Amino acid sequence: MRDAYQNLIFPDVMQMIQEDDVEGLAAFCGVVHPASVAEILEGLEDQQVWRILDQAGDQLRVEIFEFLSLKRQTELAESLDGERLSHLLEWMSADDRVDLLSRIPEARREDALRLIAQAERNEIRRLLSYDEDSAGAVMTTDYASLPAAITVLEALARLRQQAPDSESIYYIYILGEDRHLEGVISLRQLILARSDTRLSEIMKRDPIRIRVTDPRTVAAEMLARYNFIAVPIVDDSDRLVGIVTHDDALDVVQEEATEDAYLQSAMAPLEDTYQESPLFEILWKRGVWLLFLSFVALMNAHVIDHYRGSSDNSEITPTATGLSSLILLFLPLVMASGGNAGSQSATLFIRMFALRPSEGRGSASFADDMPLVVRELLIGLCLGSTLAFLDFTVAWLWFGRSMYESSVIAATVVMVVTLGTSAGSLLPLLFRRLGMDPAIMSNPLIAAMIDVLGVILFYEIGDRKSTRLNSSHT
Repeated sequence: MRDAYQNLIFPDVMQMIQEDDVEGLAAFCGVVHPASVAEILEGLEDQQVWRILDQAGDQLRVEIFEFLSLKRQTELAESLDGERLSHLLEWMSADDRVDLLSRIPEARREDALRLIAQAERNEIRRLLSYDEDSAGAVMTTDYASLPAAITVLEALARLRQQAPDSESIYYIYILGEDRHLEGVISLRQLILARSDTRLSEIMKRDPIRIRVTDPRTVAAEMLARYNFIAVPIVDDSDRLVGIVTHDDALDVVQEEATEDAYLQSAMAPLEDTYQESPLFEILWKRGVWLLFLSFVALMNAHVIDHYRGSSDNSEITPTATGLSSLILLFLPLVMASGGNAGSQSATLFIRMFALRPSEGRGSASFADDMPLVVRELLIGLCLGSTLAFLDFTVAWLWFGRSMYESSVIAATVVMVVTLGTSAGSLLPLLFRRLGMDPAIMSNPLIAAMIDVLGVILFYEIGDRKSTRLNSSHT
């Protein structure tokens, strides 16, 4: 999704590509912020993206590339030959490089690593070996370090040499023998200190550190708690192996918040963003939970049936009394199916909007998001049909209901789930278009609206089928 600023630039970029305006493309990469360049490149074809990136220098090219989504990075990397891919990897920061390589097939990865220097290759393999949820998986090895015995003047001279290859030089880590972490000093302290002062005199000893095997959330919590810009990561022998910077911590917090939001809405977390996730993956990760919750709701119907049976053992027939009894048993199932499906859709859309920082509320065209609404409608039909088949089978075989009664339940479930997913996507989209916070359409509100709709649909479908059945008998 592009904001108004990007929409102004995009036609000019496409014209420069068509006219093969090399100088114009180079100026575009050099003048526009790399993040904005990356947002424009997201929607272009692989060949067009590389046509633009090839006009930038190595450092700028990688900087733009790292702002692309991880899925888009993977697609672009797989379009390169081994030599170009290895050259790209050599310029990338350690943590972003590992994230990319973890998505590339192993055979393709090994072909690229063979062309990288042995020392750097060993470091990449070591970073790839860490668990994806550990601090080691999000750390970078591009940090600044100095010995304790040198003076401030010598430290500044060495720091100038390390700066080009360091992701952050605000904190300088003081290392002893075998890279044991002894202390830390800030760049501010170095600048303000006398030039003949030794680092051992001004460094902060025994700094806060995190084990490489600790959960990545611990690193994010430490950075937030102490307002650090970076936190050191050490191994079991207290040797410095990397740092986690504040921007990586923000990514962790964002990913964890998204994962928690999905789990709270009875949905397995997606590997990529909602827009980038394949339809089958969304169906699977939503459908499994909806099926499980349907089983729970069917247990509820079983409990109601058990206690109702103690006072009324008469057979349910397709009359008004029979319809009321059927609704009594299976209305919780219908309401749960529609409410859960609607809550899933609302969570996906609300979270999707929250992850679009470049767009102000109401800045995007309503029509731009309509393909996603149509996809939600298709998802609702697929999920509703699956749940309807399950509910029909269980109502018929387990509860002993007639084909007529089971079909009423199935038809209602299909409609309420489809309408639930549509409402869960359309209402947040509408509120956002009106300049309001989409989160107003919270899951409880969506569920309550779908509950009302489910009751109406259940009675209407049951009455219509009952009327047709009675007419046929007459």
